[in-house]
Amino acid sequence: MNLEEAAEFLRISQTTLKKLLREGEIPARKVGREWRLSRQALLKWLESGQVQKED
Repeated sequence: MNLEEAAEFLRISQTTLKKLLREGEIPARKVGREWRLSRQALLKWLESGQVQKED
């Protein structure tokens, strides 16, 4: 899925998602200039408890 789809799936803004991607917090691959994310990898990431709440 692309950035827009992933942000909607995670219910976060695209800006927040981009920040998490740059920091390596979310599993994804960059293809050219665009990020690609796997729904399965995102579900696994969410289930693993690696989600960190912002203060």
